[in-house]
Amino acid sequence: MKLYSWNVNGIRAVVRKGEFQKFLIEHQPDILCLQETKAEQGQAEFDAPDYMEYWNSSRAKKGYSGTAIFTIIKPLAVINDIPEEFVQAGGLELDKYGHSNDEGRVIAAEFDNFYVVTAYTPTAKDDLTRLPLRQQFDRAILLYCANLQKKKPVLYCGDMNVAHTEDDLANPKQNRGKKGFTDEERAGVYAWLAAGFVDTFRIFTRGNGSYYWWCPFADSR
Repeated sequence: MKLYSWNVNGIRAVVRKGEFQKFLIEHQPDILCLQETKAEQGQAEFDAPDYMEYWNSSRAKKGYSGTAIFTIIKPLAVINDIPEEFVQAGGLELDKYGHSNDEGRVIAAEFDNFYVVTAYTPTAKDDLTRLPLRQQFDRAILLYCANLQKKKPVLYCGDMNVAHTEDDLANPKQNRGKKGFTDEERAGVYAWLAAGFVDTFRIFTRGNGSYYWWCPFADSR
């Protein structure tokens, strides 16, 4: 089985450039998880007849955030958003930007032998004003996935908006304490590992120089 995760940063633009269709043809994923779709189902026109589509679009702000799952394997069930009991348990609250659980950030799909959960974690923002909410989101989504893990294995993927260790970014000293590399955000990843989850990328790829993400400017990649 081939499971892919991709932050498309606007699926309409990716489809318009032909990149989405090319990806499906070249890689033929069984399950494809998308983040930051910035669209509702039907707003991006493409031909993918073999895939069932499940979308969670932002209700708080149109054209913002959003996730989707494309799969050739029919799920037993699909749940959008973090269930309320885990929202409350994680202390996930409304902030001045809105409620992150209304921003289409999470989809969980149940299959015969496993769950796939895809998420688009809220950024702390450049001035770190959303750091408290981001920490609340981290707690709530981890509680949710740990509960699912009691029933079946959970494959969690998505954009976590954090560099976990110094090996996960090119200039750790310059970025220490900035958005995406604060101690609080990094602690959220350690909490996943402490709960028994595994960073699969780092099973196969060790050391500095291999990354999940590159800045789209200045030819970073």
